[in-house]
Amino acid sequence: MRSPICRTAALLLATAALSAAPASAAGLPGGAPAPPREAECHTRVHGSRATTRCFNPNATTDRVQLHLVCARWWDPAMDTAAVTVGPAQQVSLTQRCWLEIRRAWVTHTPG
Repeated sequence: MRSPICRTAALLLATAALSAAPASAAGLPGGAPAPPREAECHTRVHGSRATTRCFNPNATTDRVQLHLVCARWWDPAMDTAAVTVGPAQQVSLTQRCWLEIRRAWVTHTPG
């Protein structure tokens, strides 16, 4: 049978390990989620044209790119060139299909 001191020490170590895991997994003390490091983008589709406006509220740069999938099989998918959005900067990207747009989205790459 184990001594009460060994059992107490084992319980304290296990409790410390369990309580420290969520805080270190989140990246901040107290388990708060890490702030986003991507620019905030809002995409609008109007007919055959898609426009996204991205604003970067972070201190780091972000590279954004607009992607489109066109509705017609003969209309190729379109991508804009990646654009760097610096801290406190805003960019606007526009791309179009010949007819309708099936899907539009923005990808982010750390700058």
